[in-house]
Amino acid sequence: MSPKHTTRQTENPFTKRREPLGFMLWLGVAGSSLLFTSIFITFLLRAHHETSHLVALPDMFWLSTLVILFSSITLHEANLAFTNERFLHYRVFLGATLLLGTIFMMLQAGGWMEMVNSGVFSGINTSEGFIYLLTGLHLLHMIGGVLYLGFLFRKAVRNRSYVDSFVYSVNPPNRLRIRLFTRYWHFTGALWLVVFIFLIVLY
Repeated sequence: MSPKHTTRQTENPFTKRREPLGFMLWLGVAGSSLLFTSIFITFLLRAHHETSHLVALPDMFWLSTLVILFSSITLHEANLAFTNERFLHYRVFLGATLLLGTIFMMLQAGGWMEMVNSGVFSGINTSEGFIYLLTGLHLLHMIGGVLYLGFLFRKAVRNRSYVDSFVYSVNPPNRLRIRLFTRYWHFTGALWLVVFIFLIVLY
């Protein structure tokens, strides 16, 4: 057995080199998860006694939940299409995801306006303030995701020919960007589901 082969076999998984962008993404996901968990716990400890004044979540929040679930499906399909060199399908599904992400943000803004117009936040208390905080923080995550999604879609449209698309697709950094962004987008979808269920249960 060669020394090189022996070294590969005994390589420590905790010390081997990892992809820095992927590691940064997981750090961001962990940080966001910790932030939202802290907000949930703080609400349960300090504001549970105020939930007697129930807040009916607007229908737009329910609709936006369906939209973000569909957007995860379309982005998953876009990722598969990109990997399998089906570039037309990639552009279609990527554009659909961008459209769904934009619709999600519009529905969220509409839900806020509906609650404001109905007087939900006229005498804002801790309980109602948490609706602002949770939905607002998640919306910030979505805005960043939609902006980067627009960047990816612009790149896909510029590389419309098969040759340009193929050259773009075989570039390892480009494959990595799309793969990591897909993970981020799925995380924002899962995060909204947790926030939405939390609001439904407690409000």
